[in-house]
Amino acid sequence: MTFASLEGKNALVTGASRGIGRAIAVELAQAGASVVIGYRTGKDEAEALAVEIGGRAVQADVSDADDARRLVEEAGDIDVLVNNAGLTRDGLLARMSDDDWRVVIETNLSSVFYTCRAVTRPMMKKRAGSIVNVSSIVGVHGNWGQTNYAASKAGIIGFTKSFARELGSRNIRANVVAPGYVTTQLTEVLPEEATAAMLQNTPLGRLGDPVDVARAVRFLCSDEASFITGEVLLVDGGLGM
Repeated sequence: MTFASLEGKNALVTGASRGIGRAIAVELAQAGASVVIGYRTGKDEAEALAVEIGGRAVQADVSDADDARRLVEEAGDIDVLVNNAGLTRDGLLARMSDDDWRVVIETNLSSVFYTCRAVTRPMMKKRAGSIVNVSSIVGVHGNWGQTNYAASKAGIIGFTKSFARELGSRNIRANVVAPGYVTTQLTEVLPEEATAAMLQNTPLGRLGDPVDVARAVRFLCSDEASFITGEVLLVDGGLGM
């Protein structure tokens, strides 16, 4: 038996065409899961990844309730749901537009509500299911210039804890992984001084890699984590201590 095996499980990962989502899809496939790659943009990357891991790529905008429901329906009988889709529209609150607030909240937080609502009844009927929602250390501690992003990621934590309480009696688990600063397209554009400051405050002295997050997600999705629900696992090199 492989530790944290997902053999025979069907998994849906949103925002999976690149970055952390891609790493999660690869990790779950390596654990034995059949993976559906949900994506909004990045069709070529998503379809290439599907070929690589033997999964399927399905386009959907999970910030739209109908599209999120369609994605879940097309994914089929889901055992594992990982909500990773997200974006940033950084800026000071005093100058933040309504659109920058709305897009971030709808993409990062409303999408989690839509997909979780769509999988609830099927999982309740099976009396089984594991959900991992990807938040951020910013949702725990806040960050300058990211009120919209912080609100969306903090909302994921409160949502997941409430969801875990509602569905625990049906053997459905819901947890949060909150990455620290991970090497992705979002962090590559940061100024060198900002990156240096992060590293100085990170006890492990390095940025995370997407696979660091993916392995934590795999564990929480697996039966080895069968008595863990409603938890927030920071994968941040100690930055959030």
